Amino acid sequence: MSDQDSSASASQTEGEFEGEMDGEVDGEGERDEYHRESPAPSLSSFSPSLRAVVRIKQKYQAMKKRRQEMSLGLAGAGALTGAPARTSPKIFTFDGLTPSSFPTLTSTIAQRKKRRKRKRVLYPNSGGCKAPPKQEQSRAKYCLYLLFAIVFIQVYNAIENLDDHVLRYDLEGLEKTLRREVFGQQGVVEVLLSHLKDYLSTYVHNKPLVVSLHGPSGVGKSHLGRLLAGHFRSVVGETLVLQYYVLHHCPQEADALQCARNLSTLISEMVQRAEEEEKIPLFIFDEAEHMHDEILDELWQLVASKQSNEYLNAIYLFLSNLGHAHITKHMLHNSSSISMAMTASGRHSNLGKELTPILRNILEKRHLLWTEADILPLGLLEKGHVMECFLDEMTREGFYPDHTNIERLAGEIEYYPEVGGREYSQTGCKQVVAKVNLL
Repeated sequence: MSDQDSSASASQTEGEFEGEMDGEVDGEGERDEYHRESPAPSLSSFSPSLRAVVRIKQKYQAMKKRRQEMSLGLAGAGALTGAPARTSPKIFTFDGLTPSSFPTLTSTIAQRKKRRKRKRVLYPNSGGCKAPPKQEQSRAKYCLYLLFAIVFIQVYNAIENLDDHVLRYDLEGLEKTLRREVFGQQGVVEVLLSHLKDYLSTYVHNKPLVVSLHGPSGVGKSHLGRLLAGHFRSVVGETLVLQYYVLHHCPQEADALQCARNLSTLISEMVQRAEEEEKIPLFIFDEAEHMHDEILDELWQLVASKQSNEYLNAIYLFLSNLGHAHITKHMLHNSSSISMAMTASGRHSNLGKELTPILRNILEKRHLLWTEADILPLGLLEKGHVMECFLDEMTREGFYPDHTNIERLAGEIEYYPEVGGREYSQTGCKQVVAKVNLL
């Protein structure tokens, strides 16, 4: 085949392809038949055929682009005029997509970027502010510091004054005296000293201190009262301590009203004198079971009514054997249940818890004065306590404290039947002085 024949076949093929594309005629069958009828091209015709293929590809791309533009124009016109959309299938490509074809997506992305920018925290540059701003201090802070200092000084002075006030009455010396000379009543001594410390720690009070000691005969009530009176005379003076014995100061019941008036006048003078000296007086009423109703009424008016300040700074101590039968019965019936290892304060604590309600009920029926009092029951004395009383009395009288002689004298005292390994004296230490005087 010559060069002319090959160029003619190429031009023929190009013309047939253009006719098929313009007339939209399917030429695939004819092209197949042509290829079957035409012989295979030779090596000499390869370069012109390649050029023809390149031209065909360029024309195909131009036609494809033109067709896409026509389809986009028809779709826009149909949307405006209501023309029906094409039903022919479409081939999706990314060639025709532009940023303007999806404005909603771009606007959403822009809004998100703006939000992120708004949420961003901006920090000042390190070199922008070299010195931090100065904060102004409030002057009220110094006033607050001054107030704290004043309160501290006041509290400190108050504590110092309390210590000075307690030291004035020498309660440590009183405690040593009572522990040394009062036998068998250590629990009562501890409670009484606790009341005195609490009351004497300050000078201003809202009520006087009223304490009532109750117990059988010979357990040390009067002896305890004499020790307290002697100690307070040495610290506050003779004129601020009153020991009132009913059977001595007012033996006749007919003189009870006059005795009550005289007692009220005496107490008023003493509390006024104590107010001037800034001290607390002590009033001891022994044998209170013999006190007449007129005297009890007068004392109740002084204790319970809202008197002036000088009447509130006073100590009233009542000594009596009221309720002694209940105390004796309780100790004899409950001694077996009391542990031998229990301390004196523990035994008195149990005795007070069980007997105080009973004694208060009896005393309030006797007179309303005891509604204002702290009741302390004194228990029975054991044989060992009686021997200590003999030893102390013999030492005072100058006798040699022979243990054998003390046991013999203690054996002459009458005792209740032994209960729980304990022997309780029926008269306490009341007969000790008389027996020592017979030696």
